Amino acid sequence: MCMAVERSLRRVWVIAGVVLVAGVAASWAFWPAPQVAVQVLQPRELVHSVVAPATVQTQHRANAGVLISGKVLAVQVMEGDRIHQGQTLLRLDDSEVRSALAAAELGVQQAEFKLRQWREVQAPTARAGDQQARANLLQAQAQLTRQQDLFKQGFVGQAALDEAMRSFAVAQSQASSAQVQRQANADQGVEQQLAQSALVLARANAEAARARLSYTVLLAPFEGVVVSRNVEPGDTVMPGKTLLLLAPKGVTELVAQIDERNLSWLRVGQPALASADAFAQQRFTAVLSTIAPGVDAQRGSVQVKLRVTTPPDYLRQDMTVSVEIEVGRQDAALAVPLEAVHESESGHPWLWRVNAASRLERAAVTLGMRSGAWVQLSSGVAAGERVLSTAGVGLQDGQRVRSISP
Repeated sequence: MCMAVERSLRRVWVIAGVVLVAGVAASWAFWPAPQVAVQVLQPRELVHSVVAPATVQTQHRANAGVLISGKVLAVQVMEGDRIHQGQTLLRLDDSEVRSALAAAELGVQQAEFKLRQWREVQAPTARAGDQQARANLLQAQAQLTRQQDLFKQGFVGQAALDEAMRSFAVAQSQASSAQVQRQANADQGVEQQLAQSALVLARANAEAARARLSYTVLLAPFEGVVVSRNVEPGDTVMPGKTLLLLAPKGVTELVAQIDERNLSWLRVGQPALASADAFAQQRFTAVLSTIAPGVDAQRGSVQVKLRVTTPPDYLRQDMTVSVEIEVGRQDAALAVPLEAVHESESGHPWLWRVNAASRLERAAVTLGMRSGAWVQLSSGVAAGERVLSTAGVGLQDGQRVRSISP
């Protein structure tokens, strides 16, 4: 009796287990598949851009300073002021320089008087003295000849002859000295050259003094704008110190540092769009004009310059702007959001593809250029195929899914 009851209970448990397994299998068959965002691959335009911050600059700048030491009397420009060529920017105390100029001009007058004195007094006097000495020499020579004849005839003694010879020697010496004086005061002679040299030197000193006086006024070398001002009235300044930083009017450039990983994409002539944070809606165009030949090893970047053909009025020197350089364009590219690609930075990227049976399968792909959050699929998939537009979490190869539009 007990044995029969025990066998009956076992059959009941077996039947119950079979029913339970069948129920679970039936439930799994009708369990709803997970919903995933699916994108149908279609050719689309894809633009690859490199975005970086940049600063506004002109092609070159000038560090304006003084050429002489002095005390600043006035600074006549402020930062941001537009300047024209020849405009007075700064003045130094010029009282000492003016005194030096007055002394130099007086030296010129004295040198001119000296040259005039040579021309009107010294040269004529030297000529007259030479003529007088020649006449005295002739007279002394004639007197010596007479005395010699008289001495031979016995009419005069040795003393008279000696006196005549002494007078002749003195006349010779005076004639030689007068001749030298005449030669020295002749045209192109020593005295004239000395007077002319003194005049040239005095005029050079006066010109140097005028130049130093001009150095007390700092003038704008070109038309442009004052970028920065580092001087105030009352300051004592010295040569070599930058007092004003000036930017000339001309070509406006944007200077940016681009990550060296994007160097292979960069080409001179590529178009770009730029905007400042304060004027985000007013974008302006630029063109890549220069790529630095070297890479900054510390920052791992390369400097590029972009020329702005029509700069907007709100641009200011050293203003920070955002620049977007178009480095590539595909008119018919297959692309997906970058988040849909698994292991995108490795050598074997892949994504989920949905087959005709609505089941997942892994598709190895080759990535091309990127455009913002999108990436080009160069190979591994074809137009018209369905792929997941997101990475998906907890999915498995061969799993059945339900597609929804992203």
